[in-house]
Order: sequence, then structure tokens, then C-alpha cells
Amino acid sequence: MPSLFESSVLEKQIIPKNLLERLKYLLEKNLDFHGSEKEIAAHNLHSFPAKFPPQLPRFFIEHLTSPGDVVLDPMVGSGTTIVEAYLSGRIGIGLDIDVLALKISRAKTSPIKTSDILKIGMVVYQEAKNDVLRGKDVLQSEIETYFDQDSKNFIDGWFLPQTQLELFALLKHIREVQVSELRNFLEVVFSSTIITKMGGVSLALDLAHTRPHKVKALFDSSGNYIFRSGSFKPEKKHVQSKVFKSALEEFKRKLLQSLEIASSSEKSGKAYLAMANSQQTGLKSNSVDLIITSPPYASNAIDYMRAHKFSLVWFGYGINELKRERAKYIGGETVSGFPFEQLPAIPEQKIGLLSQVDPKRSKVLRRYFSEMKRSLSEMFRVLKPEKSCIMVVGNSTMKGIDTEIPLCLKEIGESVGFVVPKIGERRLDRDRRMLPTSSKRDPNSQIQQRMMKEYVIGFYKPGVHK
Repeated sequence: MPSLFESSVLEKQIIPKNLLERLKYLLEKNLDFHGSEKEIAAHNLHSFPAKFPPQLPRFFIEHLTSPGDVVLDPMVGSGTTIVEAYLSGRIGIGLDIDVLALKISRAKTSPIKTSDILKIGMVVYQEAKNDVLRGKDVLQSEIETYFDQDSKNFIDGWFLPQTQLELFALLKHIREVQVSELRNFLEVVFSSTIITKMGGVSLALDLAHTRPHKVKALFDSSGNYIFRSGSFKPEKKHVQSKVFKSALEEFKRKLLQSLEIASSSEKSGKAYLAMANSQQTGLKSNSVDLIITSPPYASNAIDYMRAHKFSLVWFGYGINELKRERAKYIGGETVSGFPFEQLPAIPEQKIGLLSQVDPKRSKVLRRYFSEMKRSLSEMFRVLKPEKSCIMVVGNSTMKGIDTEIPLCLKEIGESVGFVVPKIGERRLDRDRRMLPTSSKRDPNSQIQQRMMKEYVIGFYKPGVHK
């Protein structure tokens, strides 16, 4: 099936002028975007789980907005929507409660000269290297006072002493950078040395798209053991071990890679990033021309904080503080004292079925639907009449029960005033999509079953008729 971005395809078709019909028309197209065209390099600045392809927001931005329009992502994540809005001459607004998500999105949309990145970044690298070579005792003393005890225990469990010295030295000099946009960019480069597909400079095997598992063996560049646990199995070396990486050299390597990212495209729009909850954005009513977003999976199926804490703890956030923040994320599992919403029939039916099997889990699902109702109500409020919201969601199976998340969210959206003309589908590209699934296909795996495809829900806000 041809890509949506082959211009000849769209030129030969007549796109409806009626905005509701146009939304339905677009959602009926092939939304897979597998290998449709090369991504803008900025999207690859930092690993982030479950990113949708940039071609998806680009497609809807192109056909549902005009230059200068406001595009909102109230759960901004890695910033894909905001980058595409920025590049296309729109005004992108990105909101999130995840500190690292905002840092990454801000780094991708800040107009920084590559010459400044290279110059200041290399000064940071060299001064940090000098500190490690000549002042280890001073650095070690500073590390001891920088972290609270629980955070230090976490650091000691996941980072070698040498790696701690190198990371702290880098961070110390990054914090001396006076220009806030450049300092933030270098912090994201710093974070990218830790959160990577193969765990980066920590002792975690993988921090890009699954829960962290500690290596059972670590090798130097010559293949000699740095350490090995008694449970290490040489025949499973490829999944139980990795090669030691210097944090200093990884920072330098990532810095040089980032130069291409920073200079990959000419930016013609504007981007605004802020910490705010999707359930209460603080934006004016009827002020947004298009919303494109992707909420978290229900019940923390993808736990962003589980990986993000590996970087955020270095930025001064205590481990216990991060645990408390995690409980605030949509899809969390804390239900005690949580304010539930009145829900439509289908979500209530799913909650009822789950309660017969697992009453506690059913409350977790009720929390998720309640949070999404408040988020959809807020999106309806800030969206202009006769404008659209595009929501990319995955499904969830809990205790063997298909929760039918797309259908439930459709009904919740309709209950707050939206019209839903169509739910599109897109097959996931397993080779590129960062999701917590094995590389081996398992027909009996629930997580693989629900993550083989996504659903693109089109919400339309009707106009006011006198």
C-alpha cells in the first residue's frame, strides 16, 4: 500500500472540505508509516519508549492545520508532535509532568548553534576528564554529600565507582554552563549516555524499553572480565552481559552525534514546553487548532519512571521523590483515596468483568478511565469548535480480559461532547518501535498480542449552532 507521504497519491484524491468528513477520510488511510521516509535526525536525540513515528503527527498537521495554527500535545513524551509542529511553521505547545520528557522535548526545539554545542560541550568533556585524572578524592567527597542515603544506595547498585566519578564530573561542569538552553541540551546528551537500548554506562542491560535487569557479567574492551556473578551463563552472554563503556567517552560520542541532530533542519515555527497535567492544562478555552497525543498504557504497562530515574537521580531528584512522582502518572496503580469519575456503559462493563477476577486490578482500570475522562474533558475545553484531537492508544489485556481501551476511550470522549467518526489502526514496526517485547514472536504472550498494533482515535469537537 502506498505511503501517505507520496504526494502523487494525495494529489490524485479529493480531500473533503467538511472537517468532520476530512478527519474520517484521513483515519481511513494507511497509518503504518513503515519505512515511508527518513526521519528528521532530531527525533533520535534520546531514547524513549513507545514513540509514534514522526510521519503520523506530520500527516495530520499538514491536513488539519495551517501555518501559524496552535498544535497541542498535553502528554508530550519525547516531543515528536511538537518537533513536527515546530518544523512545519505551527505553534507547538507541549505539556507533561515528566521532567525528563520536558528536557528532551526542549532540547529538540531549542535554536542552538552547533558551533556552541561543540565548543562548550568539548570544554565540559575536557574539564571533567581532567577532574577524574587529578581530583578523584575531591569528586568522591562531593558525591557523598550530593546524594541522600537512599539515592546513594541506588547509585552504588547500578553504577561502577569509576562511572560515578565520570558522570559526576560531567554534570558538575554542565551545571556551570550559563545559557539555559545549551545547559539543558548538554543535560540531555548526558542522560542519553545512561538511557539507551543496551543500558549505556549503567549496569542495566536495557533502559530504552523495558524494566532494568542488572548485568551478570561485565567485560572490558579486550573481552576480559571486569566482574561476573555466579549465575552468569557464558552461553547466554549476549543477553546477560555487556562491555564496559567510559561515561566520558560516551558523552563525547553522543555530543558529536548531537551536532547532526541540532543542525538537521531549519525550524520555522515556535515551541512552548511547560510542566502541566493533561487533566488541568491551564490553557484558555477554545484556543487550540489541533491536538495530537498518545497517553500511557493502562496499569503502567510501560513504566517511564522505571528508566528515567537512572538519569533524574543525577539531576538532584531523590529516589523516594521520584517514586512519589511516579504515582501521579496516568495509568498508575495507586487507588487509595483516588477520585473516580462516572463512566459510560462500556468502560463500566469492562471494569465489572475485571472485578469478578481481580477487584484490586479493576480499581486500577477505573482510575485509568477516570484520568482519561478528565483529560478528554480538558482537551474538549481547550480545542476550538470544528477542530480535531488525534489520540494514539494501545490496547491492554488484564487477567485475560480484553479491556478494549480504544472503544472505551471513544465512548468516554463522546460522553464529554466529542464526535468520533472513525478509529484508525496502525501495525507497529517491531524493528523500530521501542516497546517492552521480546525479539522473538510468542503467540501466547499477552503483551506481544496487545502491542502488535495501535489505534488512532479521531475526536471532533462540533461547532456551536445558533
